[in-house]
Amino acid sequence: MSSSDQLKNKISCQLEKYLPQGFSLLIAELFIPVPVKFKIVNPRNTKLGDYRPAHNGLPHRITINGNLNPYSFLITTIHEFAHLQAHVKYGRNIQPHGNEWKKTYRELLTPIIHSNLLPKDIEFALMNSLINTKASSCSDIGLSRILKNYDKQNDDYVLLEQLPINSKFNLQGKFFIKGPLRRKRFICEEIQTKKKYLIYAIAEVIPIFDN
Repeated sequence: MSSSDQLKNKISCQLEKYLPQGFSLLIAELFIPVPVKFKIVNPRNTKLGDYRPAHNGLPHRITINGNLNPYSFLITTIHEFAHLQAHVKYGRNIQPHGNEWKKTYRELLTPIIHSNLLPKDIEFALMNSLINTKASSCSDIGLSRILKNYDKQNDDYVLLEQLPINSKFNLQGKFFIKGPLRRKRFICEEIQTKKKYLIYAIAEVIPIFDN
């Protein structure tokens, strides 16, 4: 067995618990052509994953939130590796989610869709996403709704879009009043500071009911 095959098998074993069954070797292949530091990190409020190009002797770096369900982890990993491959192929001056990234993302996502290993609702949503590729799965509301169906259920949470306007809710320890919809986000006011925030329609929040 070659050293690259040994590395691929080692990475595959490490990723198995985070990915849907049947995808670990396919994802491990992405690690072979270019050295990359891949890290699973604590959840972040503003992003699911992140890519940083090689710089000043540091390798390419990818981080993925560790609390994602297996299908979200899979798609987010593909998203970030598309950044890496587009950067290597087209150079550092490309737009982060421009045509070069979109082309690369579609190329990486196509074998995932054609694997026949995905639930049909996710497969269909991903096929639709290839028609008009968004900057992230969060930006693709249809895909994001489908992926949330595979999260661990918590009866305390609802999607922000399910609450009436002027409802109060808790989001990550801060308290807000829901305002009007602007495209895919609601304008919400933090109760303590009166500051306005744009919050995704499908953000998971805890409703607050006045006595």
